[in-house]
Amino acid sequence: MKQEEQEKQAERLRNAAIRITMMPRDTNAHGTVFGGIILSYIDIAGGVEAVRNTHHNRFVTVAMKEVIFHEPVFVGDLVSFYAQTLKVGSTSITIRVVVEAERFGSHGQSVRVTEAEVIYVAINQYREKVKIGK
Repeated sequence: MKQEEQEKQAERLRNAAIRITMMPRDTNAHGTVFGGIILSYIDIAGGVEAVRNTHHNRFVTVAMKEVIFHEPVFVGDLVSFYAQTLKVGSTSITIRVVVEAERFGSHGQSVRVTEAEVIYVAINQYREKVKIGK
């Protein structure tokens, strides 16, 4: 059973929460994609994982911890955001997001460009903190 759970977890990690091709509008004056653009997609990918994992449909971001930018992202890169649940509390969930870029024209060469840990809190329709699953 434990190995089956580990395999399921590994597959979930490789199942991208989102994928997007970076466009010229996303770049800074140096020709690389803004870090803030990557951060916004990390936030979205983590939110997708939070909903997928808990079936609760409303979360707010309360913290982004340990954001590490390893490599730049360029126009045309196909960027995949892989999300993994690290911890589920009574009202919060912690998600790790790993970002990989398939370099444009590289025929499948992929590099890890960014990673982060994001904490979300479950809320209700009145924006009040609630227990996950309620």
